[in-house]
Amino acid sequence: MLKGRHLIEPMDFTVEELETIFKTADGIIENPEKYSEVCKNKLLATLFYEPSTRTRFSFESAMLRLGGKVIGFSEPNSSSVAKGESIADTIRTIACYADIAVMRHPKEGAPYIASQYSDIPVINAGDGGHQHPTQTLTDLLTIRKYKGNLKNLKIGVCGDLKFGRTVHSLIKAMSRYENTEIYMISPEELKIPDYIKEEVLIKKGVKYHEAKTIEEAAPELDILYMTRVQRERFFNEEDYIRLKDTYILNKEKIKYSKKDMIILHPLPRVNEIAYEIDDDPRACYFQQAKMGMYVRMALIANLLGVL
Repeated sequence: MLKGRHLIEPMDFTVEELETIFKTADGIIENPEKYSEVCKNKLLATLFYEPSTRTRFSFESAMLRLGGKVIGFSEPNSSSVAKGESIADTIRTIACYADIAVMRHPKEGAPYIASQYSDIPVINAGDGGHQHPTQTLTDLLTIRKYKGNLKNLKIGVCGDLKFGRTVHSLIKAMSRYENTEIYMISPEELKIPDYIKEEVLIKKGVKYHEAKTIEEAAPELDILYMTRVQRERFFNEEDYIRLKDTYILNKEKIKYSKKDMIILHPLPRVNEIAYEIDDDPRACYFQQAKMGMYVRMALIANLLGVL
């Protein structure tokens, strides 16, 4: 069903196809040894045109744990890109050597262009401020694991909702699940874009609320998804200084939250979650990072059709 497919944006796969990936991830988590050789003699090419730590390591770990091998570059100056080679020619050449490719690129749409010229599956590992679909798969798998399903959930997204690609993708993905309710927590300057409201929430009939502080929404939430309020997004320093502490999560702000609420963050964290939260049983962001490896293992195995 998924063999030979590309993953460029989260909506490329149906809910049923996502469930296939999640069930594979369940199997890997339960019995990793069973999957330790499924990609033997397969090669993953990592084409990272901009720096990455978590995403690149996660993909490389995923392939190695499946018994496969990894080739690639972690910055473009070490490749023929420095000589002016086009994305189309790069992917055509890589497809001669590798079985599957993962690409991160600063320009929006670059992985899509690669997929149009590729004979092997292409996975988008982030293209500018556009899409980061495997982060969305990671978020969904983590929610599914800790909440038991992806239906009937109240999700709070907090911080930079205007520019945050992880938030936009998560809202789009969760809008496909029954009885989702979204709480959007942000300063006025970083509110969710109107097109997300109109094209996703309103069009699909998703119930939503807007809040200016974490405390307003926290008691209602099943999931609190934190992102960074970025200093560079403000027109002046005074507004940033006035608002920044409002969106730093500490124990006081969630003292009335549900005991089984989970706290997620795509990482890296700067200062938006106080370190005192790390010991709270509701903090799941480092487990979330591990889920990223498992879901990428499941994705690679399914796109290669080795199961």
